[in-house]
Amino acid sequence: MTRPGPNIHWIDPSAPVADFPDPQQALTEPNGLLAIGGDLSPDRLLAAYRRGIFPWFSDGQPILWWTPDPRAVLFPDEFHMSRSLRRTLRKNRFTISVDQAFDAVITACADRGDATGTWITADMIAAYQRLHAAGHAHSIETWRDGQLVGGLYGIGIGRVFFGESMFAHDTDASKAALAALASWCRESAIELIDCQVASEHLARLGSREIPRSEFNQYLARWTGPPNPMRWQRDPVATDRLLD
Repeated sequence: MTRPGPNIHWIDPSAPVADFPDPQQALTEPNGLLAIGGDLSPDRLLAAYRRGIFPWFSDGQPILWWTPDPRAVLFPDEFHMSRSLRRTLRKNRFTISVDQAFDAVITACADRGDATGTWITADMIAAYQRLHAAGHAHSIETWRDGQLVGGLYGIGIGRVFFGESMFAHDTDASKAALAALASWCRESAIELIDCQVASEHLARLGSREIPRSEFNQYLARWTGPPNPMRWQRDPVATDRLLD
């Protein structure tokens, strides 16, 4: 994390929830830093995501709001299933569920932090738990022999899923969760998975970078007023994802 400079827009917590500057005003260095302050109320978070803005900060920092350019995204039809992942799914070593263990998934993602700490702070966990309780945040869980071994979580608004973090305690466990997410997005007419920042791991699974302006055009088309969605599904065998 970079300490913010003096010319960044400050958001008063009492300001309207949509009080964010134009994303085009974000810094190029550090890439995408747009604003500081505000709060993590459900309404402010949902207003931010609809504009392509997300919070990312460490303990001891104020809330930092980001909108990087370019933006890493995954179109569900472009998910790349490697031969090795296909073999794993065919063995039915895992089962996959949705919204069965949100708290456990976000806690496991937070525990991925290294010696410098994690950006999924206690305040962040509480904020996304509130969104989950309201039907806006969702988790995909990967199970093996009744134990949670991988998963991911994020925000669903309209026809966009904003991915936040994933974890794996078993080989291919997070990849299986992402494969399930891509499959269920296709079934549910969800057009786009936001991956925020590019990584080699996500690129191997089919993500690519697009300009922020293009990303925001997709958001204007595919996100409307946030409506709670019931995503809950019972565990299914992973060979179902190969259909």
